[in-house]
Amino acid sequence: MKSLDQSLDHLTAVRNVIRPTTLIRSPRLDELVGAQVLIASETFQYTGSFKFRAAYSAALRSPASRLIAASSGNFGQGLAYAASLLNKEAIIVMPHNSAAVKIDAVRRFGGKVELVETLKVSRAQRVSELASQYPDAQVISAYDHDDVIAGNSTLGEELAERAGEYDAVIVPVGGGGLTAGLICGLMRAGSPMEVYGAEPLLANDAKRSLDAGKIIVNDGEPQTIADGARTVSLGQRNWAILQSGIKAILEVSEDAIEDAVRSLFRLANLKSEPTGGLAFGAAVAYKDKFKDKRIICVVSGGNVDTELFCRIIGRE
Repeated sequence: MKSLDQSLDHLTAVRNVIRPTTLIRSPRLDELVGAQVLIASETFQYTGSFKFRAAYSAALRSPASRLIAASSGNFGQGLAYAASLLNKEAIIVMPHNSAAVKIDAVRRFGGKVELVETLKVSRAQRVSELASQYPDAQVISAYDHDDVIAGNSTLGEELAERAGEYDAVIVPVGGGGLTAGLICGLMRAGSPMEVYGAEPLLANDAKRSLDAGKIIVNDGEPQTIADGARTVSLGQRNWAILQSGIKAILEVSEDAIEDAVRSLFRLANLKSEPTGGLAFGAAVAYKDKFKDKRIICVVSGGNVDTELFCRIIGRE
């Protein structure tokens, strides 16, 4: 935690650039869960997800003029935009089957996209090749990086300052960068709120890791509809924070993820990507755990292909 603490002096600059999270109350969501639900939506953040917090924090701190990262899309967009604001170059390695809206957005924000077929070549392998090709560049993990976690901690501080008294926060889990940052931000603000992670059942390595007491690594990238959670494992830095700071990991089925996306749209007029629907999906799936409590559900992003979104919300 020492290196993370050393990175906090730049967070004032990060807060001056990011957009505050959007807080939404909907009585119809309350009825569905049987609890008082507050939505903390990062869909209106720059580049459409919380990842801009992390990316700007890391890009601001980096001494390099060229940044390389692997991303399914949201961190890539955030880093591309952050790099453009700081007169830097961003190269983003993405799976070839990433959402087209995310590939196009990375390019639109000025990033160079490297597409890889992950069943043949891993994103990590291609990042390593690019790092050798550009020795002056810095590789930045989308989640396992001190400045990334520090950037995400600004959301925890915001919720502690603006949301009022709530019992728990539910947050999507992929590599664990958002969850770790949220825990750090809440702790720094002295908030007693419990933190629950929401993870796709098809990509439940975080749940299995907590159960086993060690990081469990997936054989490959899990093909869940929640593409932001298609990580091979938790990051080492995040693991150290989650072990002591998270209450539990809640597994969410693919059907429940889609149900959550539909509910957020139909009951709260909010467009969420599947990964963003994980927290509310967990709140519904585990409603007995949260009955009559006050909970915050973090909607981490809203970058979703129009065709996929229409298919999800059109299904009964």
